[in-house]
Amino acid sequence: QAQLVESGGGLVQPGGSLRLSCAASGFTLDDYAIGWFRQAPGKERELVSCISSSDGYTYYADFVKGRFTISRDHAKNTVYLQMNSLKPDDTAVYYCAADHGCGLELFVSWGQGAQVTVSS
Repeated sequence: QAQLVESGGGLVQPGGSLRLSCAASGFTLDDYAIGWFRQAPGKERELVSCISSSDGYTYYADFVKGRFTISRDHAKNTVYLQMNSLKPDDTAVYYCAADHGCGLELFVSWGQGAQVTVSS
């Protein structure tokens, strides 16, 4: 059964860093685009970043450009989201999802979410 599991969330002070991991079981992440989404309380889910399956294309929402980096570890079947210079507005539950292409929203699997809280 295809499954995604996020890890690496937590509480961090403004300006700090966290690295989220999205590990897959039951399927190969390399076959799919992987998107990171977030949802804050009372707000809609939004796309944060995406990495394509084949050509290395990456997408970042304007509100994270220059601060977040998405990457793959093919050997570990894992995608990472390195988050630097975190702000209180980054507080949300972060989800990873496997898609047939960045932005297509033809999802094959979602993770359970990882809480990120940025607060002093």
